[in-house]
Amino acid sequence: MSDFSPQPSPVPAQRNEPMRLPYLEPWSWQQFQQYFALRCLPEVERLTPHGYQRNFRLGTTSGWFKLRPLADEAALELSLSPSASSLTQPLVTRVRRMFDLDADTSPIAAHLRTDPLLAPLVERYPGLRLPTAFDPFEQAVRAIVGQQVTVKAAVTITGRLVTRLGDTLADASAEGPQRLFPTAEAIAASVLDGIGMPGRRVETLQRFARAVHEGGLALHADDGVEALVGRLCALPGIGPWTAEYIALRAFGVADAFPVADLGLLKARIWGDGGISARTLAARAEAWRPWRAYAAMYLWQSYAED
Repeated sequence: MSDFSPQPSPVPAQRNEPMRLPYLEPWSWQQFQQYFALRCLPEVERLTPHGYQRNFRLGTTSGWFKLRPLADEAALELSLSPSASSLTQPLVTRVRRMFDLDADTSPIAAHLRTDPLLAPLVERYPGLRLPTAFDPFEQAVRAIVGQQVTVKAAVTITGRLVTRLGDTLADASAEGPQRLFPTAEAIAASVLDGIGMPGRRVETLQRFARAVHEGGLALHADDGVEALVGRLCALPGIGPWTAEYIALRAFGVADAFPVADLGLLKARIWGDGGISARTLAARAEAWRPWRAYAAMYLWQSYAED
């Protein structure tokens, strides 16, 4: 995880009043809007050009939050459902990580700029952040579902999981999404025939969900990315790409790097032939401890070129 010192999180004067979450500039709502637009689950999340809303479950509490960038200051406005009023600080912590609000991108950019091929990307996309998931389990499910399929196909299949297995949120807002992401127990115990995945991937998904539900898998990065990747790769059907991607997108590990990712290997800066995973891994050693941010620049370039 990142070694950033969190910015102070303002507390609302009265319960359920919106909170302001400050960040260090530059920070681009457009980057996050583009990222979530490709991956939004309509029954769990709601995305507009100027805001984001999602339903969540933390422990035994469920609810929703809304977020919008403020035009006149370097801050986001966070609003919570009444049911979430007792979880203000845990929610603020997760939202700040989700939108990478505590990163000081200046030293990151300075470090990555020393690579002559990355330097033009750092100048072209100033202040790129590391979008991560609100719920690590949800992101891990998305990564497993997304093995060897397009982002669009993965979103479609994951949406079917939500429709089949996601509980209805009791206090969902009238204009917001209505369901919660399925629990590990629900995914592990349900029949997933016709969900749109090969049988072996279904087995992998349910094996993972069962390990999380029963406590056999410690799904955290507190002991470092290598330990997390090792635990994940010990499960049949989960390889290094999936494990590194989970470390990067589920926990915001700043040095996680899914070296076999197609978007990284085919980024325009490598030329028409791309680059091999072995060569990329060797070159990425110089990007430590910010390899995940280097991946952001490569993915951004790959998506827009």
